[in-house]
Order: sequence, then structure tokens, then C-alpha cells
Amino acid sequence: MKTITVVFYDREFAGEWTYDLDEQKIQPFFNALNAELNSAGVQFDFCNEPNITLRVNGYGDLLNSIRIRSPEDGFSSLCLGQFIGPSPDTDLLADIKRGVRRVAFSPESIVPAGGDAICHNCGCGC
Repeated sequence: MKTITVVFYDREFAGEWTYDLDEQKIQPFFNALNAELNSAGVQFDFCNEPNITLRVNGYGDLLNSIRIRSPEDGFSSLCLGQFIGPSPDTDLLADIKRGVRRVAFSPESIVPAGGDAICHNCGCGC
């Protein structure tokens, strides 16, 4: 079973902008995600990384304070915001779900570090 870990770095909000994330919703969120997708051979886990603190100036920075680890796909610390792009609703848990599903089911669509092209394995030869 492929394991994907979501890492929450510690955050320091700058200025007046903040985001109210109810930490009590994180475990039930991952329980539901696992119930939904374990049968597809994917397990999701999360952890907090209090030794790394990132300054957050807005929602994009908040997304980048969340890292995805999927060693089987070659991702040791992938910034969530770098590969999901803009958030349609600024709903953090929905954005995490969108990101981990993409890593789980189409990791080839994520540009590797230092890369400038996406290969969709469509046969185009890119």
C-alpha cells in the first residue's frame, strides 16, 4: 500500500492576515480520506513539524507550509501550493484532499523539482 504523509510545518502569521484552522478536524479528515481511498491501495497519514516555522503572509504561503511526502513517487517534501495552484475556495482541507489525490493517482502530472515540463504519459513524447 502506498503511504502519503501530509506534514504541517509550524506557522507564524505575518500582519493581520490569519487562517482559522480547527486542529480538531484534522484527524477526522484523514480518517474519512482513508476510509474513502484505502481500497484503492493508498494510505494517508499526517504529522506536525514544530521544528520548522514558516512565515505566512497569505493563503498561498499557508499552502506552502504544508508538505506532501510520497517516497514511492519520489517526493520527499513537496509544497502543496506549488503543484495544486490557486485555490478556488480557500478551503484548506479541500485543497489538501485535492493535492493528496493528485499525488496518489497522477504523480506524473507534477513537475519535478527543477523541471519545466509536465509529462502526462499521453504518448506525446514530452
